[in-house]
Amino acid sequence: MELIPHLFRTEFTKIVAVLCKRFGIEHIELAEDIASETFLSAMETWPYKGLPPNPVGWLYTVAKNKAKNVLQRDQLFAGKISIEVKKSSDNNYSIEIDLSDQNITDSQLQMLFALCHPSIPVEAQVGLSLRILCGFGIDEIATAFLSNKEAINKRLFRAKEKLRLEKVRVEFPDNGEINSRLDAVLTTLYLLFNEGYYSESQDTILREDLCTEAMRLVQSLMANEKTNLPRVRALYALMCFHASRFKARQDDRGHMVLYEDQNESLWDRELIGKGAYYLHTASQGNNLSKYHVEAGIAYWFTVKDDTQEKWESVLQLYNNLLMIEYSPIAALNRTYALSKVNGRREAIREAEKLHLTENRFYFALLGELYTDVDTDKAIMNFQLACDLAKTPAEKRAMQQKLDSLLLSGNR
Repeated sequence: MELIPHLFRTEFTKIVAVLCKRFGIEHIELAEDIASETFLSAMETWPYKGLPPNPVGWLYTVAKNKAKNVLQRDQLFAGKISIEVKKSSDNNYSIEIDLSDQNITDSQLQMLFALCHPSIPVEAQVGLSLRILCGFGIDEIATAFLSNKEAINKRLFRAKEKLRLEKVRVEFPDNGEINSRLDAVLTTLYLLFNEGYYSESQDTILREDLCTEAMRLVQSLMANEKTNLPRVRALYALMCFHASRFKARQDDRGHMVLYEDQNESLWDRELIGKGAYYLHTASQGNNLSKYHVEAGIAYWFTVKDDTQEKWESVLQLYNNLLMIEYSPIAALNRTYALSKVNGRREAIREAEKLHLTENRFYFALLGELYTDVDTDKAIMNFQLACDLAKTPAEKRAMQQKLDSLLLSGNR
């Protein structure tokens, strides 16, 4: 039953969002329990009775019934929640739970804004959103925040308690608050896409389901006039550019294909055009977000020509990005563009100043930069990157680099 884990990822969070909107955010755990019991029923039923004709519809029907059963068991709770509940003559409750596509999308976006309430720290906002609305495991969130499971669990627990105390409602915030909360919403969707694009949680280099879900939610933001803002469109453009190279990033065996070796004919030109369109429409006003700059960088990576103009443009964009929001990884990536403009030796000096000795990308890039400069150091760095690789797919890619150097006869 490989379908159940896939549906758990795509449908669990939708059910939770709709139930939270109906029950109130203070009943998050109840919504999660009902969704969990729904999937448990699927695991207990489908292997023996066979897959239903409409698996998603089956899940939604079971979720509605389980919500109704909760109300029947706990009439006090039913009287307190702010939902439309009709009590029939036989004391049964009839609850209307709208699991249409439009209401699911609306509920997810309203939940995103509710979870990004200013009463809790930004890291907790993003972590809670990734957990409840994006289906991230605690391990995945810890990886995203370079933290540990215990710290993340405590952070999320405190955030939930704060939302209860503040009696935060699941709805779009007032116009004055939307802008202040939008940055945390965009950070959440950015991390969701990145987790799919640079997957570390499974033996795969790409999880298109996560990327597709992130793109769908950003599209929903663009469809709402209150949130159809330049930085939202810039983020969507960034996602389009990256998504355009999905098919070229892995071979028939699911192995990683590095950028230099990708087959350009596999790039999706329609998505590249869509990215260019949304990046153009995002070029309004005077505010330049990190998403504008990253989308510009991603655009140049859809131009395969290895020209001076390309790499000078990429280098300047990285310079701008570091001024807007510094990050060690962005600084590291900048050194690759620097190597194309000013040569490998200068790039090596700049990269080694970062001292990212616990990061496998640091050693992988140094291995690349030292190739044709100092083969022994290239081998040493690729070996360190291989040792630190978090997935078998990454380890294979680094091992291929090692094998190529060891067999090249250049030592």
